Amino acid sequence: MAWFVKTETFTAETAALTFEQRRPFLEAHRNWLAQQFGLGRCIRSGFLVDAKRCPGGGGLLMFQASSYADALDWVSQDPMIVAGLVVWQLQEWIPVTGDDWP
Repeated sequence: MAWFVKTETFTAETAALTFEQRRPFLEAHRNWLAQQFGLGRCIRSGFLVDAKRCPGGGGLLMFQASSYADALDWVSQDPMIVAGLVVWQLQEWIPVTGDDWP
């Protein structure tokens, strides 16, 4: 299995929403990830913060898939992508050094 990284930032329209307006979409995203994790998918997910730990830098999702096509198919089901709320990019990540990860 290969590792893949999806990076994302809110669209300008999404960023203009209040947190309360974004909340249902964020909860759908987290629920989808929790469901996928519960099904055994190897996932690392989080959001990026600045030096003062304020969010707004976007999100990062690392996961395993058998191929780029499978990764693209799977990640395209993310509710944030389906709703068109983020600008995103998918790349395969080839680890060179570091500890073993599950």
